[in-house]
Amino acid sequence: MKNTIEKKEFVARDFLVKYGFIMVTVFAFIAFYSTQDTFRISTTFFSMLKYTSVVAITGLGITFAMAVGGLDLSVGAVAGMSVTLSAMTMVIYDKSAPVAVGVVLLAGLLIGCFNAFLIVGLKIPDLLATLASMFAIMGLKLVPVRGRSVSSGMMMEDGTTAKGKFTDGFLKIDNGSVGPIPFAVIIWLILTIACWLFLTRTTWGRAMYAVGSNPEAALLAGIRVKFYRSLAYVLSSLLASISGLILASRIGQGDISAGNSLLLDSVAVALVGTSVLAMGKPNAWGTALGAFLVGVVITGLTIAGFPYYGQDVIKGAVLLLALIFSFTLSRKKSRFISAT
Repeated sequence: MKNTIEKKEFVARDFLVKYGFIMVTVFAFIAFYSTQDTFRISTTFFSMLKYTSVVAITGLGITFAMAVGGLDLSVGAVAGMSVTLSAMTMVIYDKSAPVAVGVVLLAGLLIGCFNAFLIVGLKIPDLLATLASMFAIMGLKLVPVRGRSVSSGMMMEDGTTAKGKFTDGFLKIDNGSVGPIPFAVIIWLILTIACWLFLTRTTWGRAMYAVGSNPEAALLAGIRVKFYRSLAYVLSSLLASISGLILASRIGQGDISAGNSLLLDSVAVALVGTSVLAMGKPNAWGTALGAFLVGVVITGLTIAGFPYYGQDVIKGAVLLLALIFSFTLSRKKSRFISAT
C-alpha cells in the first residue's frame, strides 16, 4: 500500500514537472482572455507576439551559451550596438537597407569571435568576459555618434543635415506583415525552428549539449570542446544582432539607450525554457514558450491597468516558478552547469 502511494506521488510529481509550466501558460492566457475584452482582439495577440520577438530571439542566443554551460551577458549591448550601427549606416552614410543589415550581422559575428577569444583563448570565465565586453560595447557605440541618438534629418557636427534616412524596406522588418502575422513574428518562428533543429537534430548541437553537461568527458570522447564553446558565443552574438535589427526597425532611429533592458529579460526567458517538458536543459522551444508566457502576462497586466513598476515583480515570480519546476520538483539533475 505504501509503495502504491509513493508511486502515485512520483507519477503526479513527474506530470507536474513535465507539463506544469505549459499548464501555467495556458491558464494565464485563458484567464486574461476571459476577463479582458481587449485581450480577445486578434491584433492585440499579434502585437504581443511582435513585441515579444526581440526578447525571444535574444533569448535563443543565450540558449546556445547555456547549452555549453556558459552565459552571455553582452547580448543586450550587442542588440543596442546593432541599433546604432544600422542607423549610422543608413542615416549618416546614406547606404541601403541590405548594406545596413550586412554591417550589423558582420559586427555581431566579430563580437562573438571576440567573446570566444576571451573565454576560450584567454580562459577568462564567461561571466567576467562577457560582462567586460558588455561595458566596452556600450561605451564604444557612443563614440562615433558623440553620445547622441541618430535620427533622420539630424544636424551633423559640421552644420549640415544628415542625407540618409531609414528606408521603407528596413522599417518593414518590424512593421510589415504577411496577412495578420508580423514579419518579426515570422523571423522569430523561423529562427526558433532553426535553433531547435540545430541543437537536437545535428551532430554539432548534440556536441554542444555534451560540452555543457561534462566538458571533460566530452573532451575524452573526442569532441572539440573549444570549437563548440566558441561557436556558441558566436551564434549568441549573431542572434542578438538580429534582434537589434528588429528593434531598430521598430523605433525608427538609433536610440543610444536601446537594448539596455534587454539582457535580464532574455536571460529570464532562456532560464524559464529549461523547465519546459522537464528537459532540464536549455532548448529553443522552451525559450520560445518562456517568452510567450512573459508576453501574455505583461500584456494582460498592462491591459488590466497594473502599474508598470510592478511588472518586474511578476517577471521574477514567473522565473522563480520555472526554477522550482527545474530544480526543486524535478528528480532529474539540471544540465546547466558551468564549463569554465
